[in-house]
Amino acid sequence: MYFLGIDFGGGSSKATLLGENGELVFTANSEYPTTYDESGLATQKPDDWLKAALNNIKSILSRGIDPEEIEAVCFSAATHTAVLLGEGDEVLCDSIYWTDTRSKKEKEWLLAHRKDYIFEKCKHLPDTIWTLPELMYLRNSEPDVYSKIKRILFAKDYIRYRFCPVFVTDYIEAEGSMLFDFDERKWDENLLSLAGLSIEQMPSIENPVSIIGSVSEEASRMSGLSTKTKVLCGSTDTAMEVLASGGAKKGDMTIKLATAGRICLVADQAFPDKNIINYSHLDPRYFYPGSGTKSCAASLRWFRDTFGGSFEELATSAEPIPLGSEGLIFAPYLMGELTPHANPAIRGAFFGISSLHSKAHFVRALLEGVAMSLLDCYKYLESKGLPLAKEAFVLGGGAKSPLWRQIVSDALGIRLLVSEINDSSFGDCLCAMTACGRFGSLSEAIGKTQKIIGAVEPNEENHKRYQMLFERYKKLTEFIVSYYRNE
Repeated sequence: MYFLGIDFGGGSSKATLLGENGELVFTANSEYPTTYDESGLATQKPDDWLKAALNNIKSILSRGIDPEEIEAVCFSAATHTAVLLGEGDEVLCDSIYWTDTRSKKEKEWLLAHRKDYIFEKCKHLPDTIWTLPELMYLRNSEPDVYSKIKRILFAKDYIRYRFCPVFVTDYIEAEGSMLFDFDERKWDENLLSLAGLSIEQMPSIENPVSIIGSVSEEASRMSGLSTKTKVLCGSTDTAMEVLASGGAKKGDMTIKLATAGRICLVADQAFPDKNIINYSHLDPRYFYPGSGTKSCAASLRWFRDTFGGSFEELATSAEPIPLGSEGLIFAPYLMGELTPHANPAIRGAFFGISSLHSKAHFVRALLEGVAMSLLDCYKYLESKGLPLAKEAFVLGGGAKSPLWRQIVSDALGIRLLVSEINDSSFGDCLCAMTACGRFGSLSEAIGKTQKIIGAVEPNEENHKRYQMLFERYKKLTEFIVSYYRNE
């Protein structure tokens, strides 16, 4: 038997197929675009996600896999991303991705009028990344479209709905909406009213690792999957990554180098704070509070798309450039920033440019600038009492670069553990296997399938030098924050 996991990230979908003992069988990838413009717009088309999922499934089945042998499928995706459905379940508009910053006015209104209530119920303060201000923006800017809403789902729930038409979401996904009572685990009518919504328009809440049905006949014809294949509720990409990388018990720490950068700690409590992101863990005993760096691998993707070259070529070019990039500093605020600034208006910068700097210097400065942002996050989390470890599982597309891994290890002064496979689609598979009884618990699933293939040790001398560079980085970021204060 096989188990299928399908994740939807910032620019692509990845599918992973595991065997009955957790061994990797096949993977498939399919890209899709995010639309940006100067207004702060960042949107994706839900049908692009569906096309990517179908491409990945067909790619895997084309390798001789019998659909009848796929026991279960589980989906995951970035949180906050609402899909607005009309009377006939048609998609009413493109979905706002969490990097969209157009809801600044709505965010400011919520801070001025509902700050305390939202923080009490959601453990977070309003920001443009959350679904509530995004929906308020749509209600204000596109009232004709908004008035047609019959139901609201979230990214992975919409895809799953197309495979198994059950109107549900999970409590971790719901925590990312700012429409949900974190402690009571139910939709909050007062928060919904701010977006002009009712509980009847929201999906029911399920456990992420629950089986909600099986592949429908229509989805079977569309994808080639069997109607015998069970479908899980699933959850958010970060929840899946934290598990997949090894974050299964209290004290485990993960560092994510993906579209966004995250430092997450598995803890037995949440840490409510304006600059700390709190979510429940897939294991209901735990949480994974942490930080958010908005433009991590997204910075490198932007550089690649703007100035050319592959990720591998860019990373290779930066290897001979000395630590500190010979005075060039990068602040990775391409779409504003979360921890520790919570400001969607600030913007990035290269600083200290001179005639000696080549394209390779800019790449090295970019990698170091993201590491400095993560160090900023690490120090903030530490200052708020989170018991951070000196060892972390590293994950995400950026973690494939040995140079970037070493830079991050040196900057933070911590050991990084590299696993063979650790992405969200792997976590999806582990949830599917656990739900189907192949493992007794998620901890057992990760314990029996994870393979650590390497470790990155911090260079103490480099760590000292990065501490000095961090002082210069902080001066630059203080100027940037001051410059954009009234934006």
